[in-house]
Amino acid sequence: MIGAIVGDIAGSRFEWHNRKSKGFTFLKGERESRHPCHFTDDSVMTLAVADAIMKWREAGGGTYDALSAEAVMSMQEFGRRYPHAGYGGAFRRWLRDVSPQPYNSWGNGSAMRVSACGWAGRTLDEVKAMSRAVTKVTHNHPEGIKGAEATAVATFLARAGKTMEELKEVVVRDYYPLGFTLDEIRPTYEFDVSCQGSVPQALEAFFESTSFEDAIRNAVSIGGDSDTIAAICGAVAGAYYGVPDDIRAKAETFLDERLLKALRDFERTFA
Repeated sequence: MIGAIVGDIAGSRFEWHNRKSKGFTFLKGERESRHPCHFTDDSVMTLAVADAIMKWREAGGGTYDALSAEAVMSMQEFGRRYPHAGYGGAFRRWLRDVSPQPYNSWGNGSAMRVSACGWAGRTLDEVKAMSRAVTKVTHNHPEGIKGAEATAVATFLARAGKTMEELKEVVVRDYYPLGFTLDEIRPTYEFDVSCQGSVPQALEAFFESTSFEDAIRNAVSIGGDSDTIAAICGAVAGAYYGVPDDIRAKAETFLDERLLKALRDFERTFA
């Protein structure tokens, strides 16, 4: 899960200032750049979903409807605590709603926040069920459900030690055909917040990588919704390669104590 957070922070300064290159300084801070890195709604909601899963498990698990209810409460709690993290308009309204309902979204917000399911799930079927439970409360469009599940499944399989080839076979067979390279799409790829227009690209960035950092650089290099593409890519890359200690340590400096505690509590619970 830390991989998704690193990806979010690393990509944050390029969301509105795309850099179509892998050559950039990683995790630039406030004193190093006019457009410094920062955590966004991707990290906040990733940790909100992790918080919901922990509370659900602490209560004995139970039905997946119970997990959905926990997801609503945790996402609203975290979202209201960090109201300026960069949420989309529909989700911002959902956060304030006293009786929040799903709004048929196919946006990539479903995929950027779901990586905790890939770490907490004990079987592939459980990962899929958990992913659907935490996603359908907002993104109940089939593409929103699919984007989240593809990310959670790839994270789980990477954590389970599957090879790159095995991971790609599952993604192509069950979710997205891919059939492109980053070099082919980089010149023309544009900002796209849909799952169908960004999750395949994020996964391809992982499949073309040689290390965790290289995966994040791949994700940023195509432009578009850089923080979210890098968060989705980072979720899988972090599970596959692990996150180097120096990168993790630098990324943690961008989080406040409340977010750090949520991250560490989850990692302690699902180490």
